[in-house]
Amino acid sequence: MAEPFDWGLLEPAGAVGVPAADDHVLAAMIAVEEALVGVWDELDGSSAGPGYEPLGFDAAAIDPARLAAGAREAGVPVIALVEQLRAQAGAHAGRVHRGATSQDIVDSALVLVSRESLSRARDALAAAAAELAERAVRSRATPLLARTLTQEAEPTTLGASLASWLDAVVSAREVVDRLDFPVQLGGAVGTGAAFARLASRADAPQALRAGLASRLGLSDPGRSWHTDRGPVLAIADAAARVAAVAGRIGRDLGLAARDGVLLPATGGGSSAMPHKHNPVDAVLLTANGLRAPGLLATVHTAALSYDARPAGEWHAEWQAWRGLLRVAVESAEVLAHAVADLVVADVTTSAASSSDAADLASAGAVVDAAVARYRAHAEPDREAH
Repeated sequence: MAEPFDWGLLEPAGAVGVPAADDHVLAAMIAVEEALVGVWDELDGSSAGPGYEPLGFDAAAIDPARLAAGAREAGVPVIALVEQLRAQAGAHAGRVHRGATSQDIVDSALVLVSRESLSRARDALAAAAAELAERAVRSRATPLLARTLTQEAEPTTLGASLASWLDAVVSAREVVDRLDFPVQLGGAVGTGAAFARLASRADAPQALRAGLASRLGLSDPGRSWHTDRGPVLAIADAAARVAAVAGRIGRDLGLAARDGVLLPATGGGSSAMPHKHNPVDAVLLTANGLRAPGLLATVHTAALSYDARPAGEWHAEWQAWRGLLRVAVESAEVLAHAVADLVVADVTTSAASSSDAADLASAGAVVDAAVARYRAHAEPDREAH
């Protein structure tokens, strides 16, 4: 058994990023291979024959050390994985990975991992939004002196500040909601020629792709997108958006803790100064927000593909893609905890004394509008349940 490269020592919120961990990626790759066997069985009619038994794989029997060694040798993990899956299949080894290429498996698997990761992030954003909406209403008329360029500016309310966070969270969740999660199946150079040849059917590439999408719960894009990384860019952008929104709120939380306005109820020790109560959630949110742009830049740079599969660009994408999913899940879940953990301290008397009815009314209108947008967005979820 290979030792895990990263088990969270320097990733304080790493436990919640599990949906993007190696084991989940491996499980997704196996799921794609298993589903591909199933759609081939449907296409050639064997699944309708007497005594048919679907071919299944045991993920626990896969040797990760062999996979890692195979990935180093071949540059991709799929070849070593297929060898082990064919060994499990025994006499049915020929049914495994028919006509597919490594990119079909890795891309489809990472899309599956993306769907799981961003679904979890979406749920956490929903929890954060619900908490922010409640707190914004509760603090609708609590005076606060806003700052611009770090300096005291004009009176506002705590409710209006929380409402701005709420709008950003709802916006990020809308971006995630609009995502498409397409299957990838194109064969060696994206034409699906091997599928047509093996099935002796010109429509085999389309039929297999549609069947694979259906079995995996992904969309059928109607094409191969092996060199058009648009679907990856959309997923990566959405993940980075989650991290950016949470990071911006983290920055505000850190400054509010410094000013004694919003304080965390729990956590925050110091090894050198035991009296300190650090805003740890704010720090983690800010850190993830700072990490995401570099990862996103790698994904965008790698999108400048060429040929039917580039030498290095596609490979550079894997960890950056997965890293964005990780920071998105971490950020969303830490954010949900952070806003629920807030303690509102006494605001400055200068803010209260400088506020007038017009200031409070304007700030209150901001709260009302943000909460209305939140409720309109949340309503479909309530109806679905």
